[in-house]
Amino acid sequence: MPAVFVLIWSTGFIVAKYGLPYAPALTFLAIRFFLSIVCFLVWIALVRAPWPQGRQQWLHLAVTGALMHAGYLGGVWIAVKSGMGSGLTALIVGLQPVLTALWVSWMSSGDAGNAQTRVSPRQWAGLALGLGGLLLVVSRKFGTGTEVTTLTLACTVFALFSITAGTLYQKRFMKPTDVRTANVIQLAAAFVVTLPLALFESEAITWNAHVLGAMAWSVLVLTLGGSSLLYLLIQRGAATSVTSLLYLVPPATALMAWMLFDEAITVTTVVGTAFTALGVSLVVRAAKPTAA
Repeated sequence: MPAVFVLIWSTGFIVAKYGLPYAPALTFLAIRFFLSIVCFLVWIALVRAPWPQGRQQWLHLAVTGALMHAGYLGGVWIAVKSGMGSGLTALIVGLQPVLTALWVSWMSSGDAGNAQTRVSPRQWAGLALGLGGLLLVVSRKFGTGTEVTTLTLACTVFALFSITAGTLYQKRFMKPTDVRTANVIQLAAAFVVTLPLALFESEAITWNAHVLGAMAWSVLVLTLGGSSLLYLLIQRGAATSVTSLLYLVPPATALMAWMLFDEAITVTTVVGTAFTALGVSLVVRAAKPTAA
């Protein structure tokens, strides 16, 4: 499941490269959320999936949806649309594991009952190694004329805090529930947040093969597949271990770009990928409970 998640999540920047030149970011996302809801509702009707019980769980799902769908995707896609390079965007959002680890460590300090959730020295070493590998992978993106403005920087930082807060919130407040009905509630909240903002975009969508392909992949693979896997991973694993998987997204994206767009993979990319994989391994292994 983690390997499939990384592969799916890594296609986000590839989809943006295909679709965003022909569509405004928030309008594209609003349509994506709506179509995803329709697909999930059909799936739910076919299998009669159970809905969450209680208004409190619906509210928690709505909050996570606003953060992890509207906030994260909206920030990233506006930044890319406005000219920020994919490498720099990935770098900023890729700081999520460190931010998550800092929060978990701070919340666990002084609480002996939360010893298992604290970030261990081995995990800190893995997080540092993973961050170093991530920096190596995207370092070739710097100094290439990337346009960094107040808007693009603010959007990527907002996306970083949104997905971090959404991940921690879901792990803290959400009870186990069916991933399909949970996604419908999350996506509905994201749609309600995104649609009014999309109405302020003046650019019209140019419906061509690029946009249609990007929309189909976004709905069927990224949302139905990737978001569902992320929900399950957060539900089943520790927050630090789950978010550490995102360290592998920039290297995987670089590999896909090489395969699809013939972008060169340098020695720096290979070395950075190795460091990143080792760092993730340290975090995940250190998070596993040891036998008494």
